[in-house]
Amino acid sequence: MTPIPVEEMPDAPLANRPTSLGSTASWRTQRPIILLAKCTKCGVCWKFCPDVAVEWDEAGYPTISEDHCKGCGICAHECPKDAIRMEREAD
Repeated sequence: MTPIPVEEMPDAPLANRPTSLGSTASWRTQRPIILLAKCTKCGVCWKFCPDVAVEWDEAGYPTISEDHCKGCGICAHECPKDAIRMEREAD
């Protein structure tokens, strides 16, 4: 199966609402850190987040919902500008 190019993806994330499991933050071993200086506000992180954990601030930059992010790293992997890095969760 050939992957769909980002440009052809719908203007919505893969999932359409946060997980119904409630807070999943306790599962996380790594957290995404958004590097605003590199971010172009393209929305790729939002489109690929399987948990709809990417939200937007007043300036249009992505933010991460700490309650719904499980730390899978898909956002960091898919970011075309390497504007998201994964950081180990504090012990």
